[in-house]
Amino acid sequence: MDVKLQEAKNSIRDIVDFPKEGIVFKDITTMLKDEKHLNTLVESLYEQYKDKGITKIVGLESRGFILGTVLAYKLGAGFVPVRKPGKLPAPTYSEKYSLEYGEDEMFIHQDALNSDDVILLHDDLLATGGTAKASINLISKFNVKNVFVNFLVELDFLNGREKLDTNYQVDSLFHF
Repeated sequence: MDVKLQEAKNSIRDIVDFPKEGIVFKDITTMLKDEKHLNTLVESLYEQYKDKGITKIVGLESRGFILGTVLAYKLGAGFVPVRKPGKLPAPTYSEKYSLEYGEDEMFIHQDALNSDDVILLHDDLLATGGTAKASINLISKFNVKNVFVNFLVELDFLNGREKLDTNYQVDSLFHF
């Protein structure tokens, strides 16, 4: 990892016992607020995906919107949000997924993607993989040309990557 990326990674703050006891939350806001770290992240992601033919960035609610929209702009691609219940106004597809404490559901507009699209699915964190898997399942409803999957942070010890479709390239900038 180059020096600038290592400095960005080192700026991620740990919040102990958030959102509940026993969790160590990786707070990326300390990284994003620093303009040199933000620039490093955007440039690194751009370099990684600039030659992949990306036509749409699909960002997961809500922190996947932050860099997802910036990256879409830089790549000359569109941006599509995947949202939680009750947030999208037009007809949607939905996908339920399991959490350690119940179920949740993700939604995408039915007209968001088409079969000519090359997708970069982006989120800030890969933990247990439920949200990402549900979002990949949503994207698969559109029979797109290709899907790349990217996370800023991956919590390797939770093995979330194992839940994801092995047909897709999955990359994370930072591993913990």
